[in-house]
Amino acid sequence: MTGTAAPAASAKVLYWYDPMTPEQHSAKPGLSSMGMQMVPKYADTGADASTIHIDAATVQNLGVRTATVERRVLPATVEVPATISWDLRQAIVVSARVDAVISKLYARAPYTNVAEGAPLADLLAPQWSSAVAETQALQHVQSAEAKALRGAAQQRLQVLGLSPADGRSIGSGGQLTLHAPQAGVISTLDVREGQRVNAGQTLMTINGLSTVWVEAALPQVVAGTVQANTPVTVRVDALPGQRFHGHVETLLPDIDMATRTQRARIVLANPEGRLSPGMFATVQLDPAPGAAVPVVPDEALIAAGDHTRLIVAEDAGRFRVVAVRTGRAASGYTEILDGVGGGEKVVVSGQFLIDSEASLSGALDRLNDPAARPAPATSAPMTMPGERP
Repeated sequence: MTGTAAPAASAKVLYWYDPMTPEQHSAKPGLSSMGMQMVPKYADTGADASTIHIDAATVQNLGVRTATVERRVLPATVEVPATISWDLRQAIVVSARVDAVISKLYARAPYTNVAEGAPLADLLAPQWSSAVAETQALQHVQSAEAKALRGAAQQRLQVLGLSPADGRSIGSGGQLTLHAPQAGVISTLDVREGQRVNAGQTLMTINGLSTVWVEAALPQVVAGTVQANTPVTVRVDALPGQRFHGHVETLLPDIDMATRTQRARIVLANPEGRLSPGMFATVQLDPAPGAAVPVVPDEALIAAGDHTRLIVAEDAGRFRVVAVRTGRAASGYTEILDGVGGGEKVVVSGQFLIDSEASLSGALDRLNDPAARPAPATSAPMTMPGERP
């Protein structure tokens, strides 16, 4: 490959350098310390020191292709993994209000479906029997002092977890049947038949299944575009072909330390009970589209350590290296936050060879250190080591 033709005879040679080690300069031509033929560096007040020049034939031989920096709205739809879990708002704990013995257990295994009002367990508690007897003895009193005692006895029944109906149905010895406060699934069962339980001890937990939570794991680059009420579509591997529609209820404030993701809570209606806690799901989020932004094809970007750059094609075979700050990427395009504003032509094929020539000519050094840019002067034509311009 050859670069541009020889410059005009009036062009001034600033110094001679080895293309393999451009930082080493010499006042006269010859061989470098590495045995390479040195090439001249010409001065040209009409060119920018941050650009390089390549003739049209070399550009064609390199297969250089360009694309225009467009302003467009990037697609915001993203898909993330998720897990279905219990809706904890529907969890009800059944506990013992007094010291008692479980004489009979109707639900003997966890994850048993129960209907509202279904019997759960028979508890035998002598303390209940004495409290009910005291209340019944005070039912027909007439004096003010006795009526005050009757009110206190009724409050005692409420503290012990007995309703007026329980007081009438309690059996001999203080035996009472506990019923399910709602329909659902017994998610935890902490007691067995014949076991003695203390006041306040949890017997079981009943979870409703009319709604479930879907917890989606959002990468941090995506979490910034998602907010409450963002519409979602949920697909479950166990139910192929079915779609469930809902919206993001809230973004949980904690970040998973292992995956560096933020969880989004989605509430889905589950009237038929097809969604079960523990299922894996895929959530498609559809945030509101943003404004049009400058974008470039992904292949135009040159990532180098802590910064990213583009090769901008200018007129007359000149190319300029531009440092850019990138945003999010979607559908083969990357958002440019700073560096280009739209309408420029960027190199999408062959840019690495041009970037290498920019590195040899020192354009990248001037790019990384703007304060060190010299007064406007031309850069060297693109030549291979050993060739004379």
